[in-house]
Amino acid sequence: MNEANETEEIKAEDSKAEEQKGEPAEKAKSEKSEAEVVDELLQVKKSDWDALEKEKNDFKDKFFYIAAEKENLQKRFDREKENLLKYGNEKVLSGLLSVVDNLGLTLNAIANDEDEKVKNIFVGIEMVNQQFSEVLKSNGLEEIKSVGETFDPNCHEALMQREEEGKDAGVVLEEVQKGYRLNGRVVRAAKVIISK
Repeated sequence: MNEANETEEIKAEDSKAEEQKGEPAEKAKSEKSEAEVVDELLQVKKSDWDALEKEKNDFKDKFFYIAAEKENLQKRFDREKENLLKYGNEKVLSGLLSVVDNLGLTLNAIANDEDEKVKNIFVGIEMVNQQFSEVLKSNGLEEIKSVGETFDPNCHEALMQREEEGKDAGVVLEEVQKGYRLNGRVVRAAKVIISK
């Protein structure tokens, strides 16, 4: 019996030892699982962090895009405002060119008249014409110089060509109708006769 008791005691000790050996293994398993859990949490946090970082970069890109768009809109607005100030009165001034032409024709028609009353009228019309021209100049309208200049299709309209001795081809000989520029832009091309 003794032997049976001893065998049972040995078995009991072995099983106790195995239990003690198993506890650290289970403990290690549970610690490992805790470490794994921490790693998983860190991975989740890292993925959240990456998502937040991406979102931040997206917002930053959108901000820079909108800022650039705003700057472009401001530049376009400033350019359009400047053009409006420069050329906004173009239609009115273009309409007044026929009045200037008629004043010039009237002056040419009565310039050589010998009647004293007509001479006084000529002086009055000439003063009005001069004052009118000054007002147009102050608003940016200027005459295009033509006679003696080389023909430029950007500011001259050739009505005909004529042979003339001593003149090179393409030189403006005569101006039939005056041309005008408004702040550098041609409003009406000068109608001219050029040399062949």
